[in-house]
Amino acid sequence: MTNGTDADEPILRLRGIEKHFGAVQALDGIDLDVAAGQVTALVGDNGAGKSVLIKCIAGIHQPDSGQICWEGRPVHIRTPRDAASLGIETVHQDLALCDNLDIVQNMFLGRERVRHLALAEEEMERSAGETLASLAVTTVRSIRQPVASLSGGQRQSVAIAKAVLWNSKLVIMDEPTAALGVAQTTMVLDLVQRLAERGLAVILVSHNMNDVFQVADRIAVLHLGHLAAVRPIAEMDRQIVVDIMTTGASTRVADPNGQESEATP
Repeated sequence: MTNGTDADEPILRLRGIEKHFGAVQALDGIDLDVAAGQVTALVGDNGAGKSVLIKCIAGIHQPDSGQICWEGRPVHIRTPRDAASLGIETVHQDLALCDNLDIVQNMFLGRERVRHLALAEEEMERSAGETLASLAVTTVRSIRQPVASLSGGQRQSVAIAKAVLWNSKLVIMDEPTAALGVAQTTMVLDLVQRLAERGLAVILVSHNMNDVFQVADRIAVLHLGHLAAVRPIAEMDRQIVVDIMTTGASTRVADPNGQESEATP
Protein backbone atom coordinates (compact mmCIF):
# COMPACT_ATOMS: atom_id res chain seq x y z
CA MET A 1 0.00 0.00 0.00
CA THR A 2 1.26 3.50 -0.76
CA ASN A 3 1.67 6.35 1.64
CA GLY A 4 -0.04 8.87 -0.64
CA THR A 5 -2.31 11.48 0.86
CA ASP A 6 -5.41 13.12 -0.52
CA ALA A 7 -4.55 16.17 -2.57
CA ASP A 8 -6.60 19.33 -2.24
CA GLU A 9 -7.88 18.70 -5.75
CA PRO A 10 -8.27 15.11 -6.94
CA ILE A 11 -6.95 14.42 -10.41
CA LEU A 12 -10.34 12.93 -11.36
CA ARG A 13 -13.68 13.99 -9.94
CA LEU A 14 -16.98 12.41 -10.92
CA ARG A 15 -20.25 14.04 -9.91
CA GLY A 16 -23.72 12.67 -10.54
CA ILE A 17 -22.66 10.23 -13.26
CA GLU A 18 -25.62 8.33 -14.70
CA LYS A 19 -25.78 5.82 -17.53
CA HIS A 20 -28.77 3.99 -18.98
CA PHE A 21 -28.97 1.19 -21.50
CA GLY A 22 -32.59 1.30 -22.57
CA ALA A 23 -34.70 0.78 -19.46
CA VAL A 24 -31.73 -0.46 -17.44
CA GLN A 25 -29.99 2.10 -15.24
CA ALA A 26 -26.38 0.92 -15.03
CA LEU A 27 -25.05 3.91 -13.04
CA ASP A 28 -27.08 6.07 -10.71
CA GLY A 29 -25.60 9.34 -9.43
CA ILE A 30 -21.98 8.27 -9.02
CA ASP A 31 -19.79 10.69 -7.03
CA LEU A 32 -16.14 9.65 -6.84
CA ASP A 33 -12.79 11.39 -6.34
CA VAL A 34 -9.59 9.72 -7.50
CA ALA A 35 -6.33 11.07 -6.08
CA ALA A 36 -2.88 11.04 -7.65
CA GLY A 37 -0.35 8.80 -5.94
CA GLN A 38 -3.01 6.43 -4.66
CA VAL A 39 -4.58 3.13 -5.62
CA THR A 40 -8.38 3.32 -5.58
CA ALA A 41 -9.92 -0.15 -5.71
CA LEU A 42 -13.28 -0.39 -7.45
CA VAL A 43 -15.22 -3.45 -6.32
CA GLY A 44 -18.74 -4.78 -6.65
CA ASP A 45 -20.70 -7.86 -7.54
CA ASN A 46 -21.30 -8.86 -11.16
CA GLY A 47 -23.64 -6.31 -12.73
CA ALA A 48 -22.91 -3.64 -10.11
CA GLY A 49 -21.63 -1.20 -12.74
CA LYS A 50 -17.84 -1.46 -12.48
CA SER A 51 -17.19 -2.02 -16.18
CA VAL A 52 -19.65 0.67 -17.23
CA LEU A 53 -18.05 3.20 -14.88
CA ILE A 54 -14.49 2.63 -16.05
CA LYS A 55 -15.69 2.70 -19.67
CA CYS A 56 -17.25 6.12 -19.03
CA ILE A 57 -13.92 7.35 -17.68
CA ALA A 58 -12.03 5.76 -20.58
CA GLY A 59 -14.22 7.28 -23.27
CA ILE A 60 -15.83 4.03 -24.44
CA HIS A 61 -19.25 5.06 -23.06
CA GLN A 62 -20.51 8.60 -22.58
CA PRO A 63 -22.52 9.31 -19.42
CA ASP A 64 -26.14 10.33 -19.91
CA SER A 65 -25.75 12.99 -17.23
CA GLY A 66 -23.30 14.21 -14.63
CA GLN A 67 -19.92 15.88 -14.77
CA ILE A 68 -16.35 14.64 -15.14
CA CYS A 69 -13.62 16.99 -13.92
CA TRP A 70 -9.99 16.35 -14.78
CA GLU A 71 -7.31 18.25 -12.86
CA GLY A 72 -9.95 20.66 -11.62
CA ARG A 73 -11.69 21.48 -14.89
CA PRO A 74 -14.79 19.98 -16.53
CA VAL A 75 -14.07 17.75 -19.52
CA HIS A 76 -16.02 15.72 -22.06
CA ILE A 77 -14.42 12.35 -22.79
CA ARG A 78 -16.10 11.22 -25.98
CA THR A 79 -13.56 8.67 -27.20
CA PRO A 80 -10.59 6.67 -25.88
CA ARG A 81 -8.40 9.10 -27.83
CA ASP A 82 -9.85 11.95 -25.74
CA ALA A 83 -9.02 10.01 -22.59
CA ALA A 84 -5.48 9.30 -23.78
CA SER A 85 -4.92 12.97 -24.60
CA LEU A 86 -5.72 13.82 -20.97
CA GLY A 87 -3.39 11.12 -19.64
CA ILE A 88 -5.93 8.38 -18.94
CA GLU A 89 -4.88 4.90 -20.06
CA THR A 90 -6.70 1.60 -19.55
CA VAL A 91 -5.20 -1.87 -19.24
CA HIS A 92 -8.12 -4.07 -20.27
CA GLN A 93 -8.60 -7.59 -18.98
CA ASP A 94 -7.77 -9.03 -22.42
CA LEU A 95 -4.63 -6.80 -22.46
CA ALA A 96 -5.09 -5.97 -26.19
CA LEU A 97 -1.62 -7.27 -27.06
CA CYS A 98 -0.70 -8.84 -30.41
CA ASP A 99 0.99 -12.21 -30.00
CA ASN A 100 2.68 -11.99 -33.40
CA LEU A 101 4.51 -8.76 -32.49
CA ASP A 102 7.42 -8.21 -30.13
CA ILE A 103 7.38 -6.09 -26.97
CA VAL A 104 8.52 -2.85 -28.63
CA GLN A 105 6.05 -3.24 -31.49
CA ASN A 106 3.22 -3.82 -29.02
CA MET A 107 4.13 -0.84 -26.85
CA PHE A 108 4.11 1.50 -29.85
CA LEU A 109 1.28 -0.14 -31.79
CA GLY A 110 -0.75 2.62 -33.46
CA ARG A 111 1.64 5.30 -32.15
CA GLU A 112 4.80 4.37 -34.01
CA ARG A 113 7.57 6.97 -34.16
CA VAL A 114 8.82 7.91 -37.59
CA ARG A 115 12.01 9.62 -38.71
CA HIS A 116 12.55 10.57 -42.36
CA LEU A 117 9.62 8.42 -43.51
CA ALA A 118 11.00 5.33 -41.74
CA LEU A 119 10.25 3.78 -38.37
CA ALA A 120 12.53 5.13 -35.65
CA GLU A 121 13.36 1.65 -34.38
CA GLU A 122 16.27 2.61 -32.13
CA GLU A 123 14.33 5.43 -30.53
CA MET A 124 11.35 3.19 -29.86
CA GLU A 125 13.60 0.45 -28.46
CA ARG A 126 15.28 2.95 -26.14
CA SER A 127 11.98 4.39 -24.87
CA ALA A 128 10.47 0.93 -24.36
CA GLY A 129 13.57 -0.27 -22.49
CA GLU A 130 13.67 2.83 -20.29
CA THR A 131 10.00 2.49 -19.40
CA LEU A 132 10.33 -1.19 -18.50
CA ALA A 133 13.46 -0.45 -16.45
CA SER A 134 11.78 2.45 -14.62
CA LEU A 135 9.03 0.07 -13.54
CA ALA A 136 11.60 -2.58 -12.53
CA VAL A 137 10.30 -5.04 -15.11
CA THR A 138 13.39 -7.23 -15.33
CA THR A 139 12.08 -10.69 -16.13
CA VAL A 140 11.85 -10.39 -19.93
CA ARG A 141 14.84 -11.68 -21.88
CA SER A 142 14.73 -9.02 -24.55
CA ILE A 143 12.47 -6.14 -25.55
CA ARG A 144 12.43 -7.78 -28.98
CA GLN A 145 10.99 -10.95 -27.47
CA PRO A 146 7.66 -11.97 -29.10
CA VAL A 147 4.72 -11.36 -26.79
CA ALA A 148 3.49 -14.89 -27.56
CA SER A 149 6.51 -16.24 -25.65
CA LEU A 150 5.78 -14.29 -22.44
CA SER A 151 4.19 -15.61 -19.25
CA GLY A 152 0.90 -14.18 -18.03
CA GLY A 153 2.64 -11.92 -15.53
CA GLN A 154 5.11 -10.69 -18.13
CA ARG A 155 2.29 -9.94 -20.57
CA GLN A 156 0.48 -7.95 -17.90
CA SER A 157 3.70 -6.06 -17.14
CA VAL A 158 4.13 -5.16 -20.81
CA ALA A 159 0.52 -3.96 -21.01
CA ILE A 160 1.06 -1.76 -17.94
CA ALA A 161 4.35 -0.41 -19.31
CA LYS A 162 2.57 0.36 -22.58
CA ALA A 163 0.02 2.39 -20.63
CA VAL A 164 2.59 4.46 -18.74
CA LEU A 165 4.84 5.00 -21.78
CA TRP A 166 2.58 7.84 -22.92
CA ASN A 167 2.99 10.10 -19.89
CA SER A 168 -0.22 8.85 -18.36
CA LYS A 169 -1.49 10.30 -15.10
CA LEU A 170 -4.27 7.79 -14.41
CA VAL A 171 -4.05 4.08 -15.17
CA ILE A 172 -7.24 2.02 -15.01
CA MET A 173 -6.55 -1.69 -14.50
CA ASP A 174 -9.33 -4.22 -15.09
CA GLU A 175 -8.75 -7.48 -13.19
CA PRO A 176 -4.96 -7.39 -13.69
CA THR A 177 -4.26 -10.61 -11.79
CA ALA A 178 -7.07 -12.74 -13.23
CA ALA A 179 -5.78 -16.23 -14.13
CA LEU A 180 -2.27 -15.51 -12.82
CA GLY A 181 -0.32 -17.74 -10.46
CA VAL A 182 0.96 -16.63 -7.06
CA ALA A 183 4.41 -15.46 -8.22
CA GLN A 184 3.01 -13.66 -11.26
CA THR A 185 0.32 -11.99 -9.15
CA THR A 186 2.98 -10.73 -6.74
CA MET A 187 4.94 -9.28 -9.66
CA VAL A 188 1.92 -7.43 -11.02
CA LEU A 189 0.82 -6.09 -7.62
CA ASP A 190 4.35 -4.80 -7.01
CA LEU A 191 4.07 -3.01 -10.34
CA VAL A 192 0.73 -1.47 -9.33
CA GLN A 193 2.35 -0.11 -6.17
CA ARG A 194 5.25 1.33 -8.15
CA LEU A 195 2.82 3.25 -10.35
CA ALA A 196 1.31 4.94 -7.29
CA GLU A 197 4.76 5.59 -5.82
CA ARG A 198 5.61 7.44 -9.04
CA GLY A 199 2.65 9.73 -8.41
CA LEU A 200 0.18 8.17 -10.83
CA ALA A 201 -3.44 7.62 -9.91
CA VAL A 202 -4.53 4.00 -10.22
CA ILE A 203 -8.05 2.61 -10.41
CA LEU A 204 -7.91 -1.11 -9.71
CA VAL A 205 -10.96 -3.18 -10.63
CA SER A 206 -10.76 -6.56 -8.94
CA HIS A 207 -12.82 -9.39 -7.51
CA ASN A 208 -9.79 -10.59 -5.54
CA MET A 209 -10.02 -9.17 -2.03
CA ASN A 210 -6.50 -10.31 -1.16
CA ASP A 211 -5.16 -8.17 -4.01
CA VAL A 212 -7.34 -5.24 -3.02
CA PHE A 213 -6.24 -5.24 0.61
CA GLN A 214 -2.59 -5.65 -0.38
CA VAL A 215 -2.29 -2.57 -2.60
CA ALA A 216 -5.32 -0.27 -2.26
CA ASP A 217 -5.37 3.00 -0.34
CA ARG A 218 -9.15 3.38 -0.66
CA ILE A 219 -12.00 1.08 -1.65
CA ALA A 220 -15.03 2.24 -3.63
CA VAL A 221 -17.89 -0.27 -3.48
CA LEU A 222 -20.61 -0.35 -6.11
CA HIS A 223 -24.01 -1.94 -5.45
CA LEU A 224 -26.64 -2.13 -8.20
CA GLY A 225 -25.32 0.96 -9.97
CA HIS A 226 -24.95 3.04 -6.80
CA LEU A 227 -21.67 3.96 -5.14
CA ALA A 228 -22.54 2.49 -1.75
CA ALA A 229 -19.29 3.37 0.05
CA VAL A 230 -15.88 4.97 -0.44
CA ARG A 231 -13.58 4.48 2.53
CA PRO A 232 -9.87 4.34 3.38
CA ILE A 233 -8.53 0.82 3.55
CA ALA A 234 -8.06 1.13 7.34
CA GLU A 235 -11.84 1.48 7.77
CA MET A 236 -12.59 -1.68 5.79
CA ASP A 237 -12.11 -5.41 6.08
CA ARG A 238 -13.18 -8.24 3.80
CA GLN A 239 -16.49 -8.89 5.53
CA ILE A 240 -17.47 -5.22 5.46
CA VAL A 241 -16.73 -5.09 1.74
CA VAL A 242 -18.76 -8.24 1.10
CA ASP A 243 -21.66 -6.83 3.15
CA ILE A 244 -21.72 -3.62 1.12
CA MET A 245 -21.32 -5.45 -2.19
CA THR A 246 -24.27 -7.72 -1.47
CA THR A 247 -26.64 -5.48 0.50
CA GLY A 248 -25.44 -1.91 -0.06
CA ALA A 249 -24.53 -1.34 3.60
CA SER A 250 -22.73 -2.83 6.60
CA THR A 251 -23.17 -2.50 10.35
CA ARG A 252 -19.71 -3.87 11.04
CA VAL A 253 -16.72 -1.88 12.21
CA ALA A 254 -13.22 -2.77 11.08
CA ASP A 255 -10.94 -3.98 13.83
CA PRO A 256 -7.23 -2.96 13.74
CA ASN A 257 -6.35 -6.58 14.53
CA GLY A 258 -8.12 -7.79 11.42
CA GLN A 259 -11.32 -8.92 13.16
CA GLU A 260 -14.66 -7.33 12.38
CA SER A 261 -17.33 -6.60 14.95
CA GLU A 262 -20.95 -5.53 14.91
CA ALA A 263 -21.48 -1.82 15.39
CA THR A 264 -23.44 -0.89 18.48
CA PRO A 265 -26.77 0.83 17.83
